Amino acid sequence: MPSKSMVKSSDRNSERVMVFVDGSNLYHVLGQNCSRHNVHFDKLANKLSNGRDLKRTYYYNIRQEDQNGEQQKFLDSMFDTPYLEVKLGISKQRGETSVEKGVDIMMATDLLKLAWEDSYDAAILVSGDGDFAYAVKTVKDLGKHVEVAAFESNLSWELANIADKRHFFDAEYFSKLWNNK
Repeated sequence: MPSKSMVKSSDRNSERVMVFVDGSNLYHVLGQNCSRHNVHFDKLANKLSNGRDLKRTYYYNIRQEDQNGEQQKFLDSMFDTPYLEVKLGISKQRGETSVEKGVDIMMATDLLKLAWEDSYDAAILVSGDGDFAYAVKTVKDLGKHVEVAAFESNLSWELANIADKRHFFDAEYFSKLWNNK
């Protein structure tokens, strides 16, 4: 097996990549760090894949009570994005609070299933959530590469240390990735 430094750029370009976006996690950190949320997911996935063969992007979140239709407009724009699949969990009331249910397990299951099916060579997980660390380790044990993309302030120690590569977000990273519709 050639070392990383010996891998030709043409080999790198043929590396099959899938991007897995923890929508709720990204939404909150974008608000905290960029004061906006309307990222263009096609541009984000292409930037993260960096010239490699991007096969598909998966976006995970919950359908929320949407009084003014904003989430539906957002989801409609995503449904129009090529090679992007939206997967929605549910929310349940816990007292006064609405809690996301099933999203992390759906994302971890897809990450593992698609690795097992040899659908990608490298996965890019857009999340800082340490709950994904064991799934990432298992995917790596299957011989896949796993990269994590997150704001450093939101990246858990467990996930940062298990990832093969880290992409650190900051406001500048998103400067040309905003959807201005």
